[in-house]
Amino acid sequence: MKPTVAHSTFTIERTYPVPPERVFAAFADPAKKYRWFAEAHKSPEVLEFDFRVGGKERTQSRLSENTPFPGALFTNDTVYRDIQPNRRIVFAYTMSLAENRISASLATVELIPAEGGTTLLFTDQGAYFEGADGPKIRQHGWNDLLDGLGEEVKQS
Repeated sequence: MKPTVAHSTFTIERTYPVPPERVFAAFADPAKKYRWFAEAHKSPEVLEFDFRVGGKERTQSRLSENTPFPGALFTNDTVYRDIQPNRRIVFAYTMSLAENRISASLATVELIPAEGGTTLLFTDQGAYFEGADGPKIRQHGWNDLLDGLGEEVKQS
C-alpha cells in the first residue's frame, strides 16, 4: 500500500539589508503583509489578518488560467502559535484546493541580527496529502514569497 502522506522539512535562508524590526514589521503590519504575501496570490477574494498568538489569517484566491486547476479556489488558513517581536514567528497553516485539503505545515521564521542587516531562517515542516502540490513546489513558492518580502523591506 502506498503512503497517503509525504513529509518534508526544508529551510530557506535570506539576508536582508535592514534591521530585524523592519523584517518583523513586514509580517506584523497588514498593509505590508498584503503587498508581499497576499498580492502574490493574485488578487485574493478573502483576506483576514489577526497577527497575535492564537490569531488567525486566511487568504482565498482563484487560480489563474495558466495553472493545472484554472479558476479553482485556493485557501491558506493560518494560526499563529508563537510571536517574539523582532526575533521569531511560529505558525501552523493548512492549504486547500477547492474542497480538498492538500497540506498541513508548521513554519518558523527566525530573525537574526547580522552585519548590515538581518538573516532570516524560514523552516517549514509539512505533511502533503494525496494529490498535493508536494514539497518541491511548496519550497519554490516560499522562495518566491521571501523574494517579495525582500523587496517589501527595502521599500518600507
